[in-house]
Amino acid sequence: MSLIICENLTLGYDGNTVISNLSFNVNTGDYLCIVGENGSGKSTLMKTILKLKSPISGKIITGDGLTSTEIGYLPQQTVVQKDFPASVREVVRSGCLNQRGLRPYYNKYEKQTAEDNMEKLGIASIAKRCYRELSGGQQQRTLLARALCATRKILLLDEPATGLDPKAAADMYEIITEINNGGITIIMISHDIDASVKYASNILHVGGQSSLFFGKKSDYIKSEIGRVYAGLEGEKA
Repeated sequence: MSLIICENLTLGYDGNTVISNLSFNVNTGDYLCIVGENGSGKSTLMKTILKLKSPISGKIITGDGLTSTEIGYLPQQTVVQKDFPASVREVVRSGCLNQRGLRPYYNKYEKQTAEDNMEKLGIASIAKRCYRELSGGQQQRTLLARALCATRKILLLDEPATGLDPKAAADMYEIITEINNGGITIIMISHDIDASVKYASNILHVGGQSSLFFGKKSDYIKSEIGRVYAGLEGEKA
């Protein structure tokens, strides 16, 4: 079943068009990596899916009862966010804010959801530690656990391994794969083409105001753009 259908999207900002007539769909269980050069519109596309920006034209249709408040989102961190003075548990629980609504306190289910996600991400033992004292890998695990509290269907991840050392980045990709295998659909922006072709089920390659490829990973690595971008030009298709 399609969770997200994008039809003839044209996107831009500050009067500049970055993507034109983009169409693709994301089905339940997919692991879609969005790749492309800087400025190709990847983050603009993700913000449009989240309804943080409006498309210039075209539309985004959600299926399976999905609403924008049921999408887990892990944005790129800013310097200010890295210095956030709250405990790991408080940060993770904040992923339940949309569910909590106007209630002043988290209910039992929301608290347990946070505990379960901390356990899943291997950070239960540091639940009381201050977020700003953590390593980069621990901070990303905390934010991923927070994003999981917001959804049971789909996660949108914007460069989740940026700034991590190779070991922490590899661990992050493995965790995301486990989450996907557990039934959560993944849409991930990535500059790491090696990780994209290793873990993704589908690839969307954008650039030059157009979609250069959308389809299965196996077809992407055989395509001209995929072979160039993944450094496979010298290998047989």
